[in-house]
Amino acid sequence: MPRREPFDIGGKSILPGTRQTIDVPVSFLSDHTPVSLSVHVVHGSRPGPTLFVSAAIHGDEVIGVEIVRRLLRAPNLEKMRGTLLAIPIVNSFGFMNHSRYLPDRRDLNRSFPGSAQGSLAGRLADIFIKEIVSRSDYGIDLHSAAIHRTNLPQIRISPKKPDTLKLAQAFGAPLILTSKIREGSLRQAAQDHDVDILLYEAGEGLRFDEFAVRAGVSGILRVMREVGMISAKGVTKPKAPSIRSTSSFWLRAQAGGLLRTYKTSGDEVKAGDVLGAISDPFGEVESEILVEEDGLLIGRTNLPIVNEGDGLFHIARIKRSEDAETTIDSLTTQLEEDPLFDEDEII
Repeated sequence: MPRREPFDIGGKSILPGTRQTIDVPVSFLSDHTPVSLSVHVVHGSRPGPTLFVSAAIHGDEVIGVEIVRRLLRAPNLEKMRGTLLAIPIVNSFGFMNHSRYLPDRRDLNRSFPGSAQGSLAGRLADIFIKEIVSRSDYGIDLHSAAIHRTNLPQIRISPKKPDTLKLAQAFGAPLILTSKIREGSLRQAAQDHDVDILLYEAGEGLRFDEFAVRAGVSGILRVMREVGMISAKGVTKPKAPSIRSTSSFWLRAQAGGLLRTYKTSGDEVKAGDVLGAISDPFGEVESEILVEEDGLLIGRTNLPIVNEGDGLFHIARIKRSEDAETTIDSLTTQLEEDPLFDEDEII
């Protein structure tokens, strides 16, 4: 068998069977502090695919950072095939400032594929495509809801990439949502490079959520097993298939006031259900929030103070035959009992 070649990235070479953190230069802060894109490379001694796992493209989405931290400590990586590129913090500018955006107020996930001569967002996007995406066969991009909102763990895939569905099913999140690709997103740029990418959404901005973190770590390891990077040892299969949805909608506030919620993420809702109520501070006027279609509540606001037009509840349309709550309960119980999370060094 021919000897495996080193993996080259950022002007460095990582030998087979080793791992190393590489700092790819990005820019300098206004005080001349250097900023880099830090990539932890796990280069297996045996050939296999290259997978990138990225987090904090939006700087306030910290759940993905914790998922990557735990992933890199998983014993499954010791005899891994192929190469793992782990980027826990893509948008270090936003991460340091607890902000979703870059200093130029641009959304990095609307700036791909970027340009080496463009804005700061465009330059960072260009570096990520050249250094990470172009070297990869697959990708998993980790996100959370925006600040003051929370999401049920879910995988989002493109309707134009049906092959990605197999990877999404292997991930085993409670929900797989087929959603359109947005202009300038990493998903769009990766697709243009023929790289299958899963987008994981879970939890809330600037907050940790143990269920969301565990679902993310387990899901990534399952995908790695699916593509032949790691063995099945210690990687449990999901006890129930993910719920499928091809569309979703938001319920918005019809008036401003104080919001009381009666449902939370993961709850199955029926047409006519009251999900919450908004009242004025004096309690003189109150309006109920009714849902007009059956579905699964996959996201909601955490703020009790709302303005007219604010998004309150995100509902995924699901098949009437699916018992969504039973599926979610089964997956939740499995994560609570998974031996992967019993060891202190992993958590």
